[in-house]
Amino acid sequence: MNLEIMQNFLVNFAFGGLLTAMLVYWSSLAFPGIFGLNKLASFITLFVNIALVLTLSSRWFTNGYFPLSNLYESLLFLSWGLTFVHLFIESKTKSRLIGAIAIPVAMFVTAFASLALPVEMQKASPLVPALKSNWLMMHVSIMMLSYSILILGSLLSILFLIITKGKDIDINLKGSSVGTGSYKMKNSDTVPSLIFSSQSSVVQEQSNILTNSTRMNLLESIDNLSYRTIGLGFPLLTIGIIAGAVWANEAWGSYWSWDPKETWALITWLIFASYLHSRITKSWQGKKPAILASLGFVVVWICYLGVNFLGKGLHSYGWLT
Repeated sequence: MNLEIMQNFLVNFAFGGLLTAMLVYWSSLAFPGIFGLNKLASFITLFVNIALVLTLSSRWFTNGYFPLSNLYESLLFLSWGLTFVHLFIESKTKSRLIGAIAIPVAMFVTAFASLALPVEMQKASPLVPALKSNWLMMHVSIMMLSYSILILGSLLSILFLIITKGKDIDINLKGSSVGTGSYKMKNSDTVPSLIFSSQSSVVQEQSNILTNSTRMNLLESIDNLSYRTIGLGFPLLTIGIIAGAVWANEAWGSYWSWDPKETWALITWLIFASYLHSRITKSWQGKKPAILASLGFVVVWICYLGVNFLGKGLHSYGWLT
């Protein structure tokens, strides 16, 4: 079989698998009583991840260089990173929420790569002189992996804001670990009344308390997972930027040139550095750092994809044409 045909088949399989996995994850949340849906979605995602690995590996074998030289390959690598990080976090937390928010993003990334980009941009081309370096594998792969992790962490913060919309939340930091806290509702209607008019009102009040307690546990889990995920992605982003600066000095004779990619990478770093600083010092808790992380979600996409529409800068091989 022709390798190009095989690669197209694998990408199409990845898109179809991601679509199926998304529906299964959402069904497992909507119908938690159905046994095995979560495992089925995880298996489908694993096969998608393998398909993306095979696609990138075949391009590496065919072209003789690490498959991150153009926008199409980087999109596939980002989709692989999202599924890989999602499977890793899910194996540690057993949470279905990770797949429910990560898989749709990976699906749209794969669809954009295979359907929106022109065929000419999907084909591999000879490397420009600046890319003929061992730094290509280190710098670009670490940056793309950090984007994957930061995107997932930011999505969890967005989910946190959606769930807490219209709610006033208080945080108990006593005895909590660095950057984490326990949540409770400030609303007076969550406090159990001492006087009840009937037995049914007692049952209803107890039901409300249990519901609020469950919601608070969910919020605490989402918030802590978001913090730890971003805490994992931020060091990788830092290493990737440093590696890029060293590579830039080797290729262009300057560590920093205020290229659009470089500038937005710095903005991305500052946003998530501010988020982690606020969490570690506990100066901000709850919605404020979640808003900052949500802003980081937008900034990551501007840094990675948005500046490609400018069509200028030293990273000319990454622009949309």
